[in-house]
Amino acid sequence: MNDVLKVVVEGLWCQGEQNLAIRLVAENGQALPAWQPGAHIDVHLPCGIIRQYSLTGAGSADDGYLICVAQENTSRGGSRYIHQQLRPGQTLLISPPRNLFPLQALEPVALLAAGIGITPLYAMALRLNAEGVPFRLHYYLKNRAQGAFVRELQQQFGAEQFAIHCSQEGDSARQHLAQALEGVEPGQPIYLCGPEGFMATARRVAVEKGWSPAQIHSEAFQPLAPSISAEEDGETFNVTLASSGKRWPVPANKTIAQVLQENGVAVPLSCEMGICGACLTPVVEGIVDHRDSVQSAAEKTASSQQIALCCSRSRSANLCIDL
Repeated sequence: MNDVLKVVVEGLWCQGEQNLAIRLVAENGQALPAWQPGAHIDVHLPCGIIRQYSLTGAGSADDGYLICVAQENTSRGGSRYIHQQLRPGQTLLISPPRNLFPLQALEPVALLAAGIGITPLYAMALRLNAEGVPFRLHYYLKNRAQGAFVRELQQQFGAEQFAIHCSQEGDSARQHLAQALEGVEPGQPIYLCGPEGFMATARRVAVEKGWSPAQIHSEAFQPLAPSISAEEDGETFNVTLASSGKRWPVPANKTIAQVLQENGVAVPLSCEMGICGACLTPVVEGIVDHRDSVQSAAEKTASSQQIALCCSRSRSANLCIDL
């Protein structure tokens, strides 16, 4: 908790029918740490849970941080608390910005958003526009009333830069994604954010049209569905610290992070679901069973790898980590 910032909820306002925008400012009146498009913060809610939300808007830390939270019918607690209980003037703890979805484009870019996935891409569009980099932002919604920052987007960008597609109007993502990429040259970066089903479809369409996975950048704040059987998950392995040589067994019913904490090892944790990157740790030796949704496929197969201690496991009998 030494690395948290104390902020005050300066304002809350509706963004469409189901979204709530929140402006956060430093309690001490100073500027908050600078951030770049694609960054997110961990929000420590008074109900005892931590959630990750993308920063959005123009990106001036002098004006505080802007986030936007969708009202989820299947809320695990964060969305429900924010929509029902959060009030202006309330004090919260947040982490400094962390960026696992950086905008690195100096060439024409395709931005594909669905639902509340517009938040990081809205910030990217503003930055690209300010720097004169051509882009096209496609925003997919069930209906227009559910969109966030729709009025702001329409006011700031012309039809050549921004388009809304609504499934209730016969223009769903599944029908339109291929068309959206028609005018984009394979090799130009694509940035995606939205529900996993939307992003999976967008990735598939892009690959079919000639993009390599390395050119498709995405972010999701939902954990991956388990892809292994209970029998595979039941194997115990050892985790070893490269710094001290200490080794402990990790049983099936505990995570690496839990075992390390039980033995007095400090582990930087936030989401504990493999979606924020706080606990990514370099691997010295061993075969990782990656279960996070933070790292790309290329990162998970690189010669130098990192493991999410909160959720991933080992396919080898021993896993040595740089901690």
